Amino acid sequence: MKHRIVVLGAGYAGAFAAGNLARRLSPADTEITVVNAVPDFVERMRLHQLAIGQDLAVRKLADVFAGTGVRLRLARVTGVDPERRTVAVTGEDGDGELAYDTLLYALGSSVAHHGVPGVAEYAFDVTGRSSALRLRECLDNLGEGGTVLVVGEGLTGIETATEFAESRPDLSVALAARGELGAWLSPKARRHLRQAFDRLGITVHEHTGIEAVEPTRAIAADGTSIPADVTVWSAGFAVHLIAAASGLEVAETGQIVVDRTMRSVSHPDVYAAGDCAYAIGENGRPLPMSCASAGFTNMQATAAIIARLTGSEVPTTGLKYHGNHISLGRRDAIFQMVDGDVRSKSWYLGGRTAARLKSGVLKGAGWGIAHPTFGMPKRKRRLATAPDRSGVRVAA
Repeated sequence: MKHRIVVLGAGYAGAFAAGNLARRLSPADTEITVVNAVPDFVERMRLHQLAIGQDLAVRKLADVFAGTGVRLRLARVTGVDPERRTVAVTGEDGDGELAYDTLLYALGSSVAHHGVPGVAEYAFDVTGRSSALRLRECLDNLGEGGTVLVVGEGLTGIETATEFAESRPDLSVALAARGELGAWLSPKARRHLRQAFDRLGITVHEHTGIEAVEPTRAIAADGTSIPADVTVWSAGFAVHLIAAASGLEVAETGQIVVDRTMRSVSHPDVYAAGDCAYAIGENGRPLPMSCASAGFTNMQATAAIIARLTGSEVPTTGLKYHGNHISLGRRDAIFQMVDGDVRSKSWYLGGRTAARLKSGVLKGAGWGIAHPTFGMPKRKRRLATAPDRSGVRVAA
């Protein structure tokens, strides 16, 4: 009787986790299935590049997992029943249900509208491939002098605004920030960021909260009208409501509350990784939704799953940030070192060297996804016990 591991989502967290599990667990004892709504791996960190017209390599998940022993189910997850240990899905083959013994929930996040009127109807985002392609089509049809407003001063907003301004100097690009641009950076890095914005001709509206989006403009909290033929919303992320509806314990954000090993605190046969995990970092604060967090949490979740299934001691992996890496177009970037409390240190790296480093990180992540079982050992670990399907959970 094989232990059924189901991984929901094949983004950075889910795809890496599935490869790790396949690399280290014996196929004689385990059956690994990945459920994903689309057939391709989506390089979310580069979707702003796709939106502005750059072509990204397409990695078919069927090719990614070929020969690894991982089964791919192309379907959309519609529900999870943690009491029956089943996942409801729908796809080209219709509705279905998958049973699991261990579930790794890694469905990621999407754009957060925050209830702002007009965002859903008129704004674009770069949190998914389809939405980035819709934005790309719109920008392709935008002529010289067209106005683009990026809302949000986080990493996504900064990278989107600078990429657009560099690639399309014929457009008028602006960014609306609720606070000060780059307020979390060290003084030197903040100065570098402002110089990059000035060089690229990006208008910055600081201390400007957007309270409504219309077809050709955005309305600020003070009533100011900011012209925008295209509004790109990058003011945060939100998780799907599936976890909350399932009965799993979730935080106010809808993220699954997990312990130090990424195991659900309410259902011990469920783990979470990536943006959908409410995990506490080494500084005592919840990990932010980011690609770095996807790396930390998927490594911890897979290590815990493997250890518990093979009767080993559960290791703990690091949950500590070392820095923020921000692209400023293709030829400039900032790498800001941070301390244990995620406060910026005085040292930072900027310019072409930082840009080459960021490019290497992106290429490395893409290569890792394309080779999920690289370095696969000849001898894989066997399970210590057969799966318990009695319906009674016993916490390890």
